Amino acid sequence: MKTAAKPKLRLVDEYFKKYAESHQNPSNERIHWVCVPLIAFSLLGLVWAIPFPYIRFLGSFNGMFNWASFLIAFAIYYYYKLSPVLSYFMLMVVMLFCYLISLLIKWQEAGGPHLWQSCLVVFVFSWIGQIIGHKIEGKKPSFLDDLKFLLIGPIWLLHFILNRFRIKY
Repeated sequence: MKTAAKPKLRLVDEYFKKYAESHQNPSNERIHWVCVPLIAFSLLGLVWAIPFPYIRFLGSFNGMFNWASFLIAFAIYYYYKLSPVLSYFMLMVVMLFCYLISLLIKWQEAGGPHLWQSCLVVFVFSWIGQIIGHKIEGKKPSFLDDLKFLLIGPIWLLHFILNRFRIKY
């Protein structure tokens, strides 16, 4: 008698399953809920802070593009290929990050620290948190096996939120 074959997991669900293997400890998971968004935010801010050249054909749009624009486009496209719904929600998260970065830029213009300095502090402390989390877990971070897991972390967290609200991704 034949048994029904298990339905094949979508690629995004395979990534989530693989990512979850090294994120089982509740303390590590809590640390990830704080540190992964902060790392994504600070990385975006660090890339944003890299000087972008004046490009004549952009005309009045000069200043509206920066290196982070390309990072955002690449990441959202990658997420879209994995799950359009996740990419839409991640785009909303990225828009929030852009707003917060604009506030840091205003702070910089008012005499505060440079954008890259603020983001570097967040980035370093967040990675220290991640290292502590994986030390607690007793497993190495997923991205050490495959760099794409640096992009999977943020949507792995997002998929829990969508599941909580019963939104199919």
